[in-house]
Parts: sequence; structure tokens; C-alpha cells
Amino acid sequence: MSLSEGRLGRTFLRFATPFANLRNLPVIGPCLRWASAKLIPRDSLTWIQVHHGPAKGIWLRLNPRTGRAYFEGQVEPEVQAALQKYLRPGMTFYDVGANIGFFSLLAARLVGPQGHVVAFEADPEIAARLREQVTRNSSAPITVEEKAVWSSSNPVSFVRADANISPDRGLGHVITTVGDDTSPGTIRVGGVSLDDYVAASIEPDFIKCDVEGAEVAVFRGAQKLLSGKKPAILCEMHSEENHRVLTEEFTRLGYRCESCGTNHVLAQFLQ
Repeated sequence: MSLSEGRLGRTFLRFATPFANLRNLPVIGPCLRWASAKLIPRDSLTWIQVHHGPAKGIWLRLNPRTGRAYFEGQVEPEVQAALQKYLRPGMTFYDVGANIGFFSLLAARLVGPQGHVVAFEADPEIAARLREQVTRNSSAPITVEEKAVWSSSNPVSFVRADANISPDRGLGHVITTVGDDTSPGTIRVGGVSLDDYVAASIEPDFIKCDVEGAEVAVFRGAQKLLSGKKPAILCEMHSEENHRVLTEEFTRLGYRCESCGTNHVLAQFLQ
């Protein structure tokens, strides 16, 4: 994106919401949609600083059409609040399913220069974008792992989200059903279990997990970690069955589970 396009993208992010309703008007709406498509291509990315909330000032490379919530600092406020409440300087934070890294960068700010963040992102394009943002932001050490966290350390089939539906490809997921690997956009990526990963790395104090339905597999590959280090867990549940299976498993391992917003479960080990 050129300098002028970058400025236009930032302007679009700032003022898109007040004009959103005009896009539904019979005559004006089609004109606005045509003009915005010409001025801001759908694959545009522009650098912007988060304007509000605990992530204020963090640099992100956003799609002007879909990045409004990030720009305003309004992404999953319940997750932001939990990280603010429980992360402390010097902690190690694992972001499983980091996407563009909003929470990885926020966590890096909270754990400080003596802490560490490991951001796992399977989509190669998004992982590259995340590395750019890590470089742009001065914060705690962040390690970007271009891998899918899974129940074992083997290559897995990963469905990349349709960029026309999700420009940040935030709906990409590991295939959990046999025979689904013929889906459009499917690629093979490296997989790693958390138990194997921590065998050669520092163990996490806190894990945030958002893996679009593969959360049961993630924690099946973390039994040693959950029985030993017992990190706190904030996991988004993508089905009632996953919610049931994981809360039962966490409880069996001595965790206390509580709801955090609509779809997340916060699990902490009972001392």
C-alpha cells in the first residue's frame, strides 16, 4: 500500500462507522460501496495504532474494511479484561491461535520485558503479518511459531479461511473430521503438541486458546503440562460438546472453571 493509500485507509477506519448506515440507502448506498471498492481494495492493509483500551498505542497492520474493532480496542473485551486481571510482569503467556496477534501484543505489554509470549499461528500469511507487527512494536520478547497446536506433533490439514469472508483469515482451522481435507483452501502445516513444545521451551503460566473448534485436541496434547505446571487457561469454546468435554477434563485435573463472557471458559488450578 502506498503512502497516500495508507492515509486513506486510516481515514476509512476512523470515519467508516458514522457513514455505515448510508450504505443501505437506495441511491447513495451503491455509490458509496462503488467508491470505497475503488479507493480501498479488499486486500488493503494499513498501519494504525489502537486508539482505546489496554492495547492503546499498539501498532497493527489492519484491513481498513474489517479492522474497526481492533482500531477502537473493542476486540473481545472479556478476554482483554481477563488478561489485565491475571497477567503479571515476568509471566510466560502462550497464545494458541494468535491470528494477527492483538492479544499476543497486549500480553507482551502486561508481562513486561522480563516476561515472554509464544504466539502460535498456523496460517503462513497471517504468521508473516504477525511477525511484522512484533517487529514494529517494542515490547516483551515474542516468539512466533508458525504451527498448529494439536494433540500430537505431526503435520495436519489446515483450512485457510476465505479472504473474501474473513480478510484476516481468523476462521482458519485444523480439520478434525476424516475426509474433510478436500475443502477449498486446505494446506498442510506443521503440528505440535503443547507437551512436546514445553519439553524444549519455558512452560506457560497462562494459556489463551482460540482454535475454531479444535480446542479438545489442543488440551489432549497437554496432559503433562496440565498435570504438572498447571497454567491458567482461557479457552474459547466453539460447541456445547467441546465445552462439556473440556470443563469435565479441567475439573478432573483439579481446575475450577467459570464462564468468561459468552463463549469463553476461565480455568484456574485450585490451590
